Amino acid sequence: MVWGIEDGIVRLMEKSLFRYIWTHSKRDQLIVCAVVLASQPFYFASLDLPRQIVNQAIQGEAFKEGQVTAPFLKLDFHLPSWLGGETFHIFDGFHLSRIGLLLGLSCLFLFFVIVNGAFKYWINLAKGVLGERMLRRMRFDLFTMVLRFTPEALRTVKSSETATIIKDEVEPVGGFIGDAFITPIFLGTQALTAIFFIMVQNLWLGLMAIAVVGIQFTVIPYLRRELLRLGKQRQLASRELAGRIGEVLDGIEAVHVHNAYGWERAEIGNRLFQLFDLRLQIYNRKFLVKFLNNFLSQLTPFFFYAVGGYFAIRGTLDIGQLVAVIGAYRELPPPLKELIDWDQQRLDVQVKYDQVTEHFADERLAPLLMTREEQEQDEPLAGLLAAEEIRVADPHGGMILDNASFAIELPAKVAIISNGDAAASVLARILARRMTGFGGRIRIGERDLQQIPLAEIGHRLAYAGVDPILFPGSIRDNLIYGLRYKPLGRVETDPREENRRIMEAMRTGNPVESIADQWVDYELAGTRDADDLDRILVTLLNEIGMGGEVYLFGLAGWIDPEKDPELAERLVEARHRLRETFQANGMTDLVEPFDPDRYNDQTTVAENLLFGVPKSDEFKGRNLAYNPDFRDAIDRAGLTDDLVNMGLQIAETMTEIFEGLPPGHSLFEQFSFIGAEELQEFEAILRKRSRSNAALMKDDRAKLLSLPLAYIEPRHRLGLLDDHLKLLLVHARRLVRGMLEAAETDGVDFYDSEKICAAAPLRDNLLFGRISYRVANAQGRVAEAISTVVREMDLLEDIERIGLDHQVGTAGRLLSAQERACVNLVRCLVKRPDILVIDGALAPFDETRSQKMTEVLLELSDGRSLFMVQPNSRQTANFDILMRFRDGQITTEGKSGPAGKARKPEPDAAQPIAGEVA
Repeated sequence: MVWGIEDGIVRLMEKSLFRYIWTHSKRDQLIVCAVVLASQPFYFASLDLPRQIVNQAIQGEAFKEGQVTAPFLKLDFHLPSWLGGETFHIFDGFHLSRIGLLLGLSCLFLFFVIVNGAFKYWINLAKGVLGERMLRRMRFDLFTMVLRFTPEALRTVKSSETATIIKDEVEPVGGFIGDAFITPIFLGTQALTAIFFIMVQNLWLGLMAIAVVGIQFTVIPYLRRELLRLGKQRQLASRELAGRIGEVLDGIEAVHVHNAYGWERAEIGNRLFQLFDLRLQIYNRKFLVKFLNNFLSQLTPFFFYAVGGYFAIRGTLDIGQLVAVIGAYRELPPPLKELIDWDQQRLDVQVKYDQVTEHFADERLAPLLMTREEQEQDEPLAGLLAAEEIRVADPHGGMILDNASFAIELPAKVAIISNGDAAASVLARILARRMTGFGGRIRIGERDLQQIPLAEIGHRLAYAGVDPILFPGSIRDNLIYGLRYKPLGRVETDPREENRRIMEAMRTGNPVESIADQWVDYELAGTRDADDLDRILVTLLNEIGMGGEVYLFGLAGWIDPEKDPELAERLVEARHRLRETFQANGMTDLVEPFDPDRYNDQTTVAENLLFGVPKSDEFKGRNLAYNPDFRDAIDRAGLTDDLVNMGLQIAETMTEIFEGLPPGHSLFEQFSFIGAEELQEFEAILRKRSRSNAALMKDDRAKLLSLPLAYIEPRHRLGLLDDHLKLLLVHARRLVRGMLEAAETDGVDFYDSEKICAAAPLRDNLLFGRISYRVANAQGRVAEAISTVVREMDLLEDIERIGLDHQVGTAGRLLSAQERACVNLVRCLVKRPDILVIDGALAPFDETRSQKMTEVLLELSDGRSLFMVQPNSRQTANFDILMRFRDGQITTEGKSGPAGKARKPEPDAAQPIAGEVA
């Protein structure tokens, strides 16, 4: 069985899909089924009206005795002769002429068409909403269960396969849920209504229709059983393909290092062939079944035309009845076909559901799921830590820990010395609740460590391992991850929308809490608000040794002057102070400032023309050459031809330089005008230009125009800019700004010496210029000057706070290994845990840096417990207790100091076993 969790209570997901659907949606199912049944009288009436129109109005049976009028909406219900032939009179109706009767019956038929369409619309909408609600519930149940897997359980499954199951494989199940009960009732009643109507008109025609329907419902599902088997194989193969692709992506570095491209391509190609072969078999069987089903569907009209026509010729069946029977049967194949498809879908979805439950209910996983959390106790993890007869075996049966015992009074600073022994890391993971498969018992005070609720463990115990796990988002998001464990306050939102969200969450078993609520527990971090928390985060990062990186991240970050006008004013003031510093120290040649009346040699032609920073893609890079407002401005300035000719010269020079060079050569990066893949394109333009002096095509001119936009004279040194052209560019700058402002285009943030440019990094806002390419070591000298001004104006904390917004990327890949390790450590420290376990988290650092960080961690853990795995005893001078391993046993060596003492465990007659690894 599959386990689900709701409100902290472990419950079972039903083995049967239909039982699961009925358990969570029976109220909605019954409502829709009631509407389906209510729609059937209208459907029956719409089947009978064509007969009345033909017989009563067109053939004139209602006027056959010479009457001028005939009753309309006269309601009589006639039972067929084989049911007794009794007639029930309901309503006399209205008397109309022949034309009036024809129009009345036709309008009534149209009315029933609209009513039946409205019923179908509501029923289909209700089915879709019901299916989506149940799909949401099922996905949430499965995801919640994944969150409750123990580490051992997570290591037995591939994350990519599990994600594929929750995202893709349950999608068809969700699509079927709305149809599970409603569709067979809706289509079944429609089909039965149509067959009943046919039998009312003629018993023999009705029996023939039933016979063909019986064959369809017997033969077609039987033939589709093979399709189910093939579909199951294809689903498993698709899941394995997703898992394999995920493995290759995770290990792509090994593929590159060992040149395994060929093997991986062949392996994936083989899997794709297997999928193709399975799909081909499915197609062969599927369309054979479809052919047979279509044949049987068309067989009944053959009998109707032949036998029904015979009855009509004999006079035992009138034309109106025959038309009505044929019309009714025309309504019969769609619901029958959909019923057969529903049966196929039912079997297919049940297979998928079974596979999902098997994946989550595998024998390797179910016993490892967390047990039900009893009433939470939030008590400090202090007192006597006693381990009794801890037993852990390696995969080969050797004992890593063999009946090892120890006792330590907490809080304490404990160095777990490995000396190359795996037992140190194993014990650290056991203490951090990252490993549950062990024998023996660990107590903290009178509480069993394995029985302490996860919610309490989450904020009273922290673990930093070898591989830091970071999530996409900012550095701040990752640092406060451990403070977001429950909402502590509500944020005011639209009450109507909020009530709708909460009601939907309750109906689908989802959490009612909103991510817009106040989730950060400032009290747990010892702070009052977000600003105070940022200061603590910055302080911890500085103490752990990452302050310099955060400062650089802040200089590369952005601010919104509208949200923080005070900081914007201080940055403008710092900009002027920095300019004064450059002038006072003879450093004015290091940075060429932005001046609206001068051309800036250190920046691109495009930036000189815009005199600002693009905010939208249409003004970035080569897209600028295709912007109509920009093109109009440089046309009015008379610059277009000059820039196109400049582009021709760049293209000629680049094609000469790059000729014969392989892609990826360093020159392509140095002269970043043309990529290796574009060489042939520009060579073709040059050849067309050389063959004829005719005007270039509009598209070719735009491509050439895009090249000089990235040109910087001091960097590229092609000698293409003279003073006259620079004056033209400065003049065009005003026209460009005027045209863009007139067009009300908010695509460029223009430079202003008295304002912050929100689209530019903070460093560029401080410099308000560009560092010179001509001065040696200009970057380092400018950085030193910026740092001095930042400290003088007390801006360091603000810049570091901006640095907290730096994005870490997927799995933290935008950070270095050392930066990831620092973020992971501060994430553990900020929630001030009672016990901090460090297991290889300092591996990216050298011994000197590691020693400094160990001292910092010891200082920051004052009054709390720290367990740190150390490779040897060289860095253990300041620890209270040293823990060593020998022959599966643990020995503790207490050192003088008030923080903690090592003790022998007291004997305990009853020592329950938490789990055993064979």
